[in-house]
This record gives sequence, C-alpha cells and structure tokens, in this order.
Amino acid sequence: MKNLSLIIIAFLIFSMMITFWERTSIKEVTIGQQVWMTENLDTEKFQNGDPILQARSSGEWKAYANDGTPAWCCYEKNPLNGKKHGKLYNWHAVNDPKGLAPNGWHIPNNDEWRTLADYLGGDDIAGNKMKSKNAWSDHGNGTNESGFNGFPSGYCLEDGSFTNMGKFGFWWSSTENDEVIAWYSSLFYKNSYLSIHHFSKSFGFSVRCIKN
Repeated sequence: MKNLSLIIIAFLIFSMMITFWERTSIKEVTIGQQVWMTENLDTEKFQNGDPILQARSSGEWKAYANDGTPAWCCYEKNPLNGKKHGKLYNWHAVNDPKGLAPNGWHIPNNDEWRTLADYLGGDDIAGNKMKSKNAWSDHGNGTNESGFNGFPSGYCLEDGSFTNMGKFGFWWSSTENDEVIAWYSSLFYKNSYLSIHHFSKSFGFSVRCIKN
C-alpha cells in the first residue's frame, strides 16, 4: 500500500513538471491587450491528451477531410519543416471539442484577428509588422515590429498536395462560415496586408494561439 502511494505521488509530481515545462516553453508576445504565441502550433495531441491523426499520404488527407476527421501533416510530409514551421491542421482539428490549443490558450476568432490588425494600424499595413525578418521570397520580409514572427509556412491543398512555402502564411480562425468553409488570416510576400477571408475546411493551415 505504501509503495502504491509513493507511485501515485511520483506520478503527480511528474505530471506537474510536464505541465510546468509545457507552459514555460511557450514563446509569447504582448501586442496591445492581447498575448499571442510567437510560433506556430506543433502538437500531435488534443488538450485532453487524445492523439490527432497524422495524414501520411494525400489519400489519407482527403479521406480525413471528407469524413470531418481532425488531422495534421507537415509541409511536404517533412518533419524538419514541422520543427521550424509547426504543423498544418485541417479545420476539423481546430473545431474539435477536445481542444487543439494548450491549456490557457485558444484559437483566435475573427474578432480577435481584427483587433490585432486594428492595433497594428489596419489591414493594409499590419502584415508588414507581423511578418518575420527572414524566409520570405523576393525580398518580401517584414519588420516583425509586432513580435508576431509570422513565417511563410505555405499550406496543404484539399487534394493533399503542398504549395507556397516562402510566399504565404495562413492561420486558421475558430470562426465558421458554413458547413464547408471557415475563416483564416494570411500574410503574403508581395504586400504588407493582413488578409482575413474564408476557405474550405479541408485545407491544411498553420495555427497560432492567443492567451485566454
């Protein structure tokens, strides 16, 4: 009985250490009244610990999207891209009630993206202040004045193919448009805009979280 108690105590301490490490390892920046992560989400598990399915082929990506199954992949299925750019998720992962964001964080909705744009001077110029100082094609780097550190991580199409790394950064919003479409925010190498629009939930976009 004593040994069992020691095992339980040791497990609880270990769990607390893991939680502390996860919280302190998150890089963040305060922009106005908001606190944003400065890196794209790179998790394979929901907040409750359940795994998110990895799409290991174009066929799996399409099948998961058609079934409304939460899924992720790395750009061009390369784990090295995942380490730098985070994972690409379909919107079903964003919307899953088990929670994609870490404890204490959430996926920003459209209003929160617009608040960010307004604080940085409006849609027309906010993007330049959000783009990273490197990695953008054709001298399209930003000033990163905001500290958002937006990378051009590209995205995954509905058919499971990949495109536009170096040119686009797309981040999901938690705001749904209808049964097949949800909203996102994006940065583009050729201009200084923060574009807020909607696209198919079957696309694979990056995720950037905001603190509760």
